[in-house]
Amino acid sequence: MMRNSLRSFASGLLIATTLIGSVYLFGPSKAESTEQPAEAAKPKALTEEEMMDQLASKGYVIHTEEEWNKQVAAAAENQKTEDKPEQKHDDSSKEKVVYRAILSVSMGMTSIDVGNALEKAKIIDDGMNFYKEVEKRGLENELRPGTFEFESGMSMDEIISIIFK
Repeated sequence: MMRNSLRSFASGLLIATTLIGSVYLFGPSKAESTEQPAEAAKPKALTEEEMMDQLASKGYVIHTEEEWNKQVAAAAENQKTEDKPEQKHDDSSKEKVVYRAILSVSMGMTSIDVGNALEKAKIIDDGMNFYKEVEKRGLENELRPGTFEFESGMSMDEIISIIFK
């Protein structure tokens, strides 16, 4: 039984190989494609004016190189005048921005979460520094749930004393 199965399998392989080989040798030498020729598939070449119209209709602004260089020079000139310190500079006229935030601390929050939330609210500069300070003081397990109000001028000590008890 085993011999007959093996012979049948071998003869099947031989027949399949013979058929594939004959198609390869005697078949067409060049593959035929149903696609259109490359010239017909190419899009029509646009003129410069048509390209500019299409870009302008999509919201782009088109400048010549000369116009672009003028704008770059003007921007550089404006930057130079803004960088020069004024003689009559008055610190009282400069407004200071103060950010206020209300933070709701819930059960399961960590001091890293609180630090990241305070950083997003622009109350502190770096959330990881807040976490490190809390960890240094050994207060990471003393986080108190609740709602707290903060301002950007508050020190790290004030913020920690409000949230941790």
